[in-house]
Amino acid sequence: MAKKRKSLAKKSRAVKSKASPRKANGHDLQREVEQFLYRQAECLDGKRWQDFIDLFAADGTYWMPASPEQTTGDGVPSIFWEDRNLMSVRLRRLGHPRAWSQKTAWGTNHVVGNVTIEKESGNAIVARSRFHMMEFRNDSTRHFAGSYIHHLTRTREGLRIKLQRVDMVNAGGPYEYVLQAWV
Repeated sequence: MAKKRKSLAKKSRAVKSKASPRKANGHDLQREVEQFLYRQAECLDGKRWQDFIDLFAADGTYWMPASPEQTTGDGVPSIFWEDRNLMSVRLRRLGHPRAWSQKTAWGTNHVVGNVTIEKESGNAIVARSRFHMMEFRNDSTRHFAGSYIHHLTRTREGLRIKLQRVDMVNAGGPYEYVLQAWV
């Protein structure tokens, strides 16, 4: 009897080792996406702009529509509509020694939560999350909040962003100064 149980346990371990690393209930995918989004927030808060850009696929786009009704950023006004090339231009501007907007000490803090996986098909994943960002600049604090929709793709390097849509709750509000970096 004991010999039979050992044999069954051995077969069970063998089957588990051949199984997909993702559990049937999706918890591993959920955690992987959450960790990716947290890493993105850490890049932004640490002003590690190139690391942030590197999270995007070669054809990735960062989009912040001017209104939630927008279905495309192409040919219509948006707060941000940047491919990797435009993100690199912004990176150079942010890092330029004469960038007056960067002379004032400033920082951000992102909180990302309510992450849900909306769709998974092959290497494509669509995830939705909520964010709250606090920005401190010029001895004052601004708060931004809204939702992210990430269209992710699985690559050899890990997850990469094909499209990140940022819908801010307060996108239409008045600001003393414009956004300098990504939200």
